Amino acid sequence: MTPPDAPHNRWSDLDRPPLNVTALRRGLLRPGSLWSELEVVETTGSTNSDLAERARSGDLAEGTVLVAEEQTAGRGRLERSWTAPPRSGLFFSVYLEPGDGVPVERWGWVPLLAGVAAATGLAKSAGVDTALKWPNDLLVTVEGEERKTGGILGEFAGDGIVVGLGINVSLRADELPAPTAGSLALAGAVSTDRETLLRAVLRSLEHWYGEWKGAGGDAAASGLQAAYAAGCATLDRTVRAELPGGNSLVGQAVAIDGDGRLVLSTDDGLQQPVSAGDIVHLRGAAGGLT
Repeated sequence: MTPPDAPHNRWSDLDRPPLNVTALRRGLLRPGSLWSELEVVETTGSTNSDLAERARSGDLAEGTVLVAEEQTAGRGRLERSWTAPPRSGLFFSVYLEPGDGVPVERWGWVPLLAGVAAATGLAKSAGVDTALKWPNDLLVTVEGEERKTGGILGEFAGDGIVVGLGINVSLRADELPAPTAGSLALAGAVSTDRETLLRAVLRSLEHWYGEWKGAGGDAAASGLQAAYAAGCATLDRTVRAELPGGNSLVGQAVAIDGDGRLVLSTDDGLQQPVSAGDIVHLRGAAGGLT
């Protein structure tokens, strides 16, 4: 804790030390690694916006990682804002160029791939079971309830795709932006060391990206489709899909298809794939609305 006589400074929370960029580079920028460049900035509007702008200008190598200690204009899906106290989470984006050997119609799997990588990396490094809510949320259990602790946003830029991740690490109960939010700390994480967590997620992302790209972007052949389905909390639940244009569809989530779409079985016996939309968990094994 900060000593009571210390001057107030939003960067002086000793429970939230800054990231050590030298140590991160030493651990991640290895010969033959996917990761080619890593930068940590104190604050920025959005790491996704920063990398996307560089990608559009042609000034970006595959494997670039940009991490912010604080984001002031972080973005989620549907242009939702994402804010958190400085150094309370992991806020970072990566730039990938799957085009060499992967048809562009398969690039939609990249954000789902990032979800699998984040969930598996956090499970190992934080000791917290992390589930996936289709298409791009990370869920943890806090006091018996599912809570959103992270989100993923992918956007095409330049010759590739920028994927951003925001993960609540040490947020306390009084800092949560909404009652449905959570953090790794509140979920009982055995470690909230952000360097350890970031290395684990990036190494997991490198592994899954290599498997997927090596299979030509085939999610089934690479094992990605099965891994996503195994970790997806949306499957086997009744959900409401709020679709673009204001329509909605209610059904049981029964599968993730080969294109990464969520397949709903509706009351009329049809199976309807959903490629985009906001998903509300109506009921299921965990109970309640999420």
